[in-house]
Amino acid sequence: MVNPSINDVDVYSILSDVTSAYVNFMKVMNGSIIQVHTVEIQKKLDEPDDELLMLAITNLRERFESMSPEIIVPICLPFTLPGVTFTIPKIGDKKKLLELSERNVKYYQLEKEKQKELVDPEHRSRRILETMMKDLRMQEPPAHIECFDNSNIQGDYPVAAMVCFKNARPDKSEYRHFNIKTVEGPDDFASMEEVIYRRYSRLLEEKKPIPQLIVVDGGKGQLSSAIKSLEKLGLFGKVTVIGIAKKLEEIYYPNDSLPMYLDKKSETLRIIQQMRDEAHRFGITHHRKRREKGTVRSVLTDIEGIGYSTAQQLLWKFKSVKNIRIASLGELQEVIGKSKGQIVFDFFQKSVKNEK
Repeated sequence: MVNPSINDVDVYSILSDVTSAYVNFMKVMNGSIIQVHTVEIQKKLDEPDDELLMLAITNLRERFESMSPEIIVPICLPFTLPGVTFTIPKIGDKKKLLELSERNVKYYQLEKEKQKELVDPEHRSRRILETMMKDLRMQEPPAHIECFDNSNIQGDYPVAAMVCFKNARPDKSEYRHFNIKTVEGPDDFASMEEVIYRRYSRLLEEKKPIPQLIVVDGGKGQLSSAIKSLEKLGLFGKVTVIGIAKKLEEIYYPNDSLPMYLDKKSETLRIIQQMRDEAHRFGITHHRKRREKGTVRSVLTDIEGIGYSTAQQLLWKFKSVKNIRIASLGELQEVIGKSKGQIVFDFFQKSVKNEK
């Protein structure tokens, strides 16, 4: 039951993706929903939602012999029907009816997708790739995507990370770390230029496939840096490259001063965000390890005969250089062996004497 004053009203809602549109129909009489039906419409020429909804309304009213004088819809329609009032409710019980219809059509779409995936496990991937191709104005589905992110703390131990998605899924065997070699200080633009050049010059040299889509974490500056390297390699224009700025999730294209904003709920934006976040996580992990390695090297590996792996063993056991410094000979030898333990013990004993 709904509001008893709502009598002889039809309610329609629509949800669409790249290949199909789904339309839900509800019939309300004397405050009760007496009929519910959902249909799937296969798109042929990328028709807009308003045209598809109008087509569905015409067919469903004829099929169910509905003569309702009022039709509740979610959007403005390009046509009218004689003797019929179209209502787009903003509040109240009619709005609640429309929201119920929208939930119905969403559930129907999800069930349809589940059925298709059971029959064809790759259906979801193809659908997402087709949606991304359309949203990002590409000429082919981005079956192979690579995303880059830089990581540094005040310029120390600058690194970059690249993650790879194939068929809308992470391909971790293709993830790569880069230690920045040619850039001094915290320069994200120059770092991006370096890693893009290194990555794709290597792929060209090894005759490996170039991705259909390259995503760089950052706005116009990082994107321009990536383009410089692609131009040097003769790849600019042969692959789609975009930048994503964190603050407003803006998508930047080469030579386009105005960003594009994707629907916050779109699968395209969700995939790009997932890649950006994964690249950031992957890069931060590598940066942390490199920073720790550099810190260890600067303190413990100054000891002649002690390498990084031995120093790391000591830090894992004693937690800090201070604790290593005051450890007994036996404690040190238990962790790294007699000879190396003696070397470390003698080094710190000597440094204590020098301080005195």
